[in-house]
Amino acid sequence: METSPVTCRTLEEFYHIDGHTFEKQYKEVLSGYRRWDQLSHADEWMLFPENMGPHLAIDETSLSNGELYTFVTNRDACTRECSLVAVVAGTKSEDVIAVLQRIDEKSRYAVKEVTLDLSDSMRKIVRTAFPKANRVIDRFHIQKLACDAVQELRIKHRWDAIQQANEEMEEAKQKNEDYVPYRYSNGDTRRELLIRSRYLLFKSADKWTERQKQRAAILFEEYPDIKKAYGLCHSLRMIFSKNTIKDAARLAMARWYNKVEEAGMHSFNIIAATFYGHYDEILNFYNHRSSNAMAESFNAKIKLFRANLRGVADKKFFLFRIAKLYAYPH
Repeated sequence: METSPVTCRTLEEFYHIDGHTFEKQYKEVLSGYRRWDQLSHADEWMLFPENMGPHLAIDETSLSNGELYTFVTNRDACTRECSLVAVVAGTKSEDVIAVLQRIDEKSRYAVKEVTLDLSDSMRKIVRTAFPKANRVIDRFHIQKLACDAVQELRIKHRWDAIQQANEEMEEAKQKNEDYVPYRYSNGDTRRELLIRSRYLLFKSADKWTERQKQRAAILFEEYPDIKKAYGLCHSLRMIFSKNTIKDAARLAMARWYNKVEEAGMHSFNIIAATFYGHYDEILNFYNHRSSNAMAESFNAKIKLFRANLRGVADKKFFLFRIAKLYAYPH
């Protein structure tokens, strides 16, 4: 209970105890919950300045009913004990800054690097609370934007294919004929081709199976704009995978901007403009190849724990359990 994200109801199955009774006993007596020094404000904020380190991550996650909390974690602790620095209800920058400024100035100024996403409020929080730290925008959030643009184009064509199929069915009905959809060489209809191409567009071509290669060839021949968008997305992925120094990446990114401009694709023009506004923070990735992976891993653990505790614990007790697991030494 003190070191693993398990529920009292889970222990009921293994130890043949009354899980409901044990849960109450653990909460009221065994855990120290009622004597917790942060109990009075835990649902608004929690702070553990002793867990500060030179490399932090900041991200948001949902605890219940879509209610967002901002989490600050120590990346060097690798989502284990003593990794949690702060938890603040909501994502409003002023609220998070007010809590983080409770940490002494010397500790905050000692932070060297903070990883974050593209959120402007997160940038403001880091800039104000940790003014000496380099801000590193997570490469995976950047790549996700490009992937979303490709998928958006695929979905647009899918709706067009559905509309075309409906019109063809109606035309066949009026002629009193059986509707027989056109099928490509791999057996897909136009609608099926666009549905089944979803996952291959997320991957590099060298990771496609033989069937995916066949489907991709048909897709790109039928929809050249999807091929162009996929190429831009793949080029961006390669910038982060192959370049090892900042100057080389800067040149590669400039070339990518030129490709986007030549392609004339609205979604990618918006992405390029967004990147341009965060240029230095994106390229800071190449200082130490840092990412927000630890924060995403921490979020995944919180969500799994939340799912296990659904309907069992109140919010404050849930936050207390998180603190026991990730803020204090075991």
